[in-house]
Amino acid sequence: MLKNKDPIKGWRKKNKSPSLSEVFSTVYVPQKKGIWRKFFAFTGPGLLIAVGYMDPGNWATDIAGGSKFGYMLLSVIFISNIFAIILQHLSLKLGIVCERDLAQACRDHYPTFISFILWILCEIAIASCDLAEIIGSVLALKLLFGIPITWGVLITTIDVLLILFFQYKGFRYIESVVAVLIFTILICFSFEIISSKPEILPILKGIIPNPEIIKNSHSFYISIGILGATVMPHNLYLHSSIIQTRNYQRTIEGKKMAIKYATIDSTLSLSLAFFINAAILIISAATFHKYGHTEVADILDAHKLLSPILGSSFSGVFFALALLASGQNSTLTGTLSGQIVMEGFLHIRLKPWVRRLITRLIAIVPAMIASIIYGEKGTAELLIISQIILSIQLSFAIIPLVNFTGDYNKMGLFVNGPFLKILSWVITIIIVLLNLVLLYNTFQ
Repeated sequence: MLKNKDPIKGWRKKNKSPSLSEVFSTVYVPQKKGIWRKFFAFTGPGLLIAVGYMDPGNWATDIAGGSKFGYMLLSVIFISNIFAIILQHLSLKLGIVCERDLAQACRDHYPTFISFILWILCEIAIASCDLAEIIGSVLALKLLFGIPITWGVLITTIDVLLILFFQYKGFRYIESVVAVLIFTILICFSFEIISSKPEILPILKGIIPNPEIIKNSHSFYISIGILGATVMPHNLYLHSSIIQTRNYQRTIEGKKMAIKYATIDSTLSLSLAFFINAAILIISAATFHKYGHTEVADILDAHKLLSPILGSSFSGVFFALALLASGQNSTLTGTLSGQIVMEGFLHIRLKPWVRRLITRLIAIVPAMIASIIYGEKGTAELLIISQIILSIQLSFAIIPLVNFTGDYNKMGLFVNGPFLKILSWVITIIIVLLNLVLLYNTFQ
């Protein structure tokens, strides 16, 4: 049962069941132990969220930005990461205070018809995200083992069984698997950065925003792509749910403590995601841009050139291994997001394997068609299309989130303060406008 003493306050409907009920409030949080024990108890959800900020969809924009403009667009990654930290803070706060995930909040606030439309849009976005995960894993299998693209698409369906196994073991096991895969990505890119020997001063200069980014139409376009690929809509639904797996006291003091430690976890995890995203761009700048390969814009081209430029066969292997880890990591979080969205919007509970199979089949069909007809280049182009679809959905997730967390009737003492309220709406408007520009330029 929910422990919120006034669950109907500020909402049109009463919340009848907790988010992810099978793991709701199952992770032990010590009440009287030291700071580090409490922090460790809240460590985990932030890593699952960070996965969405380093998935294969980010790679193409980071590679293109580094090869074309060197280190100049590092500032865009940095600003995008700040946006992400603020939005994920709002997401976890919504889940802790209202004991609703974002999907449940939309269902309990909006009329049924609008809630249904939001669910459809969200399902399309999750399928698109799953498509990016499939393509990333498929390309990695091709690069590592020479497995044909078509066979690789079929092999990715096996991860359904792995996900079910870890869900059965417990939520901490899922978090541990994600942590191991992120650590793998970190090791791979640390090796690549050391091998590429980037220049320190240009990197530091690149973190400072440069007016040339806006003046140059091409750099502006890539910058919008980086922003659109960084802030993922399904992460906002996911974070508001999985933070409720912690068994903190559902009181004002307990919620204050939960928000504090969850925000620290989220901020540190997203800082790690920033390092990995920045590493991709830095490697691209230090290798491709430095040696005149300014037209490198996709994963396959980057892989082909890495080893010859750096003079090490391990460079390509580590690159592909990081890509595989990224794709598998994103699959785990995509599965949870799908479950949260369907249960939250519709109150429909399916067996995990059924839910996962439906999402994966929706994503597999276009991936299989593209691989058969167009081969490797077709799947690479699908990766870009999937990010465009995600950018369309982003506005429909951010606007409700900012609206709910700024509503005193829903949040009470935890409502966004004046500064955070203004800042969150400014971020929302910027993201919405930039995504509209991205869509316009893409179709043009």
